[in-house]
Amino acid sequence: MRVTKFGHSCVRIEHEGTTVVLDPGAFTEPEAVDGADLVLVTHLHPDHWTPEHLRRADAPVRTIAQVADAVGEQAPDLVERLTVVAPGERFAAGGIDVEVVNDKHAVIHPDYPRPDNSGFLLDVGGTSVFHPGDSLDGPGRPVDLLLAPVSAPWMKISEAIDFALAVGAPRNLAIHDKVYSDLALGMADTHLSTFLSPREQEYLRLPDGADLP
Repeated sequence: MRVTKFGHSCVRIEHEGTTVVLDPGAFTEPEAVDGADLVLVTHLHPDHWTPEHLRRADAPVRTIAQVADAVGEQAPDLVERLTVVAPGERFAAGGIDVEVVNDKHAVIHPDYPRPDNSGFLLDVGGTSVFHPGDSLDGPGRPVDLLLAPVSAPWMKISEAIDFALAVGAPRNLAIHDKVYSDLALGMADTHLSTFLSPREQEYLRLPDGADLP
């Protein structure tokens, strides 16, 4: 299994000749999508998908209905590559099994409509990987690798810490990290490591384009 962190919330997973890319959005390097066999999109916000990124590879896209509606409005040429999924559904891409979990975005403000958001739980050759999208709802079962949001307008650092602790994954890779400055991210890294390390939960934040060791 090869896991590569790209800009913001985008992660690329390669296993036995299959490449799955999650949430390639406006803060993501275009090459993240090159050669993808499947693209997964958690929700409709543009930091998680753009038409340009979806066009970058001639790959099927699986996502929720709100995203499919947005794609239909903004990029009708992509509709034929879309498959709408819903929580509880399971499917496979090569040797990577995927389950759709949860259904709502974290609350940004009570007066805003709350978008739909489904995370993706992947089984990659026996290693479980969870991408929550913009949600602080866990997968409801143990996972080996959490793709952990660390900065967002809808999240305090205490919530990022509590989410990672609640999921309890032995490995935690920081995502959703373009909202803070480098200085603020350093502070977030310190706080997360302070709480996770004593519980033998590894915490990593990688440069864009770097592989998980």
